[in-house]
Amino acid sequence: MIYQLSVALIAVAFAVLVFFLIRTLKSAQSSLDNVSQTLQEVQKTIDELSYEVKQTVRHANDITADVQHKMKKIDPVMESVENLGEVLSEVTAAAKQVSTTLMTRFQTRPTKAKAGKPSESNQVTAPPATPAERTVQSYEATYQDKTKGGKNWMNYIDLAANVWQRMRK
Repeated sequence: MIYQLSVALIAVAFAVLVFFLIRTLKSAQSSLDNVSQTLQEVQKTIDELSYEVKQTVRHANDITADVQHKMKKIDPVMESVENLGEVLSEVTAAAKQVSTTLMTRFQTRPTKAKAGKPSESNQVTAPPATPAERTVQSYEATYQDKTKGGKNWMNYIDLAANVWQRMRK
């Protein structure tokens, strides 16, 4: 009888153990189903986002190509502006030369030497050069050569006018 009671008690304990084990396994299965469903939703969201990210990258590439194209179109304009700056610099230098020359002419009066053989006593000595005269002399010495642009400033003005007309079109 003790054996029968022990076997019955073991059978009941085993049945209770199986019952709770089945409940735990069903709960675990439910949790795993929820995790699987969540992973599927995450995968779907990642797929949608990857498509959008690809579209954004393509759009950014298109914008970059467009900006590069427009920058290439602007390059000649920037070169023209640079050339115009050089022309204006030459015009300013020429205007300075003209104004300095005019100021020098108004400040000094030409002196005439007496007719005949000049002697040491009647020889006219040149007055010391003023700062304006020195400026004119140094400018003329610097820009005397036509290759440096001293006398060709009118050509630069013509070039600037042509550039301006092309920019306006």
